[in-house]
Amino acid sequence: MSSFADFQNEIYLAGLSGVVPDLPMSAEGLERRAREQLDAVAYAYVAGSASAERTAAANTAAFDRHRLVPRMWRGTSGADGRDLSVEVLGTKLAAPVLTAPIGVLELLREQGEKLVAEVTAELGVGMVLSTAASTPIEEVGAAAGAWWYQLYWPNDHELARSLVERATAAGARAIVVTADTPGMGWRPRDLELGHLPFLQAKGIANYLSDPVFRAKLATPPEESEEAMRMAVLTWVGLFGNHTLRPADLGRLREWTELPIAVKGVLHPDDAREFVDAGAAGIVVSNHGGRQVDGSIAALDALPEVVAAVGDRAEVLFDSGVRTGSDVMIALALGAKAVLYGRPWAYGLGLAGRDGVRHALRVLLADLDASMGLSGCARPADLDGGVLRSTR
Repeated sequence: MSSFADFQNEIYLAGLSGVVPDLPMSAEGLERRAREQLDAVAYAYVAGSASAERTAAANTAAFDRHRLVPRMWRGTSGADGRDLSVEVLGTKLAAPVLTAPIGVLELLREQGEKLVAEVTAELGVGMVLSTAASTPIEEVGAAAGAWWYQLYWPNDHELARSLVERATAAGARAIVVTADTPGMGWRPRDLELGHLPFLQAKGIANYLSDPVFRAKLATPPEESEEAMRMAVLTWVGLFGNHTLRPADLGRLREWTELPIAVKGVLHPDDAREFVDAGAAGIVVSNHGGRQVDGSIAALDALPEVVAAVGDRAEVLFDSGVRTGSDVMIALALGAKAVLYGRPWAYGLGLAGRDGVRHALRVLLADLDASMGLSGCARPADLDGGVLRSTR
């Protein structure tokens, strides 16, 4: 049975001895502390979104248009009455939460991906590892519990296949191919700092360690600064793929037997096409507002995508989740699980492994307590009947 809500008991009991948490107890607080304490480049990379950042703001504001209607005396207010576990794309999780794929974690903490892997394994939630990681696939896989691999499909199919096969061999349980990033969005915060980490050979560890990528290089990148510069330029020429179409999922299915989810879907017709092409999952997402400013809030897109997919595939959600009630709203609107991003990244930058653990425990405790107080024993209890729209 769920016990995530016990986190608050730990805090209050420690408070009797005058011990208070080192880190803020909300996603908003973590962001505020990160803005104050992190290196400006690192904070801008995590916090920044596209253009005027209207879509990033819309993602969080969209939750305000839905309100939960708690039910009383349902036998769920105690932890023994709740079980938050789910199975998504064949992966069993202790709660319907996975860490969203965030790249270049070395900007926040050395070996950041491994720290996230260790924490998610401890808590029993999922991890989605970014292609743009600072730590090679195999090292992260060895430390992880239930993890999926996120593919930025390069414009070289042989390289894409190698990345997928490496992830499969390293123990990934699903492949999440991101559809909304054939190129970079217009991100003023990074532009004002003149900072794109990949040009500094950061966040390309999976390429530098890949045999297909290395075969394209005249000189191993570790031999000299010039060789590394040429490796970076080679990466620039390979990142992103504007030619992909839904039918290309058939190619991906030839490379792995793992379930495939497509991330970055907002239009119901796109969802139908991806499922028709073999996707087992759809992740409704606008990349946290980092790609197309002025695009629809991800939560507003969720119900139509759920209706379009029906029972042919599982729908997940990301972009804007900040609280336990946000998770509940997304699940009530039809998501099977959520991907949670920026707050744990701030925690990583502030306190390393402990910061990631803290940020995730805050979300999970909030979710656990809020479900119990709303009369919901299991994620399956969350449906449209627990919501009221305030539109």
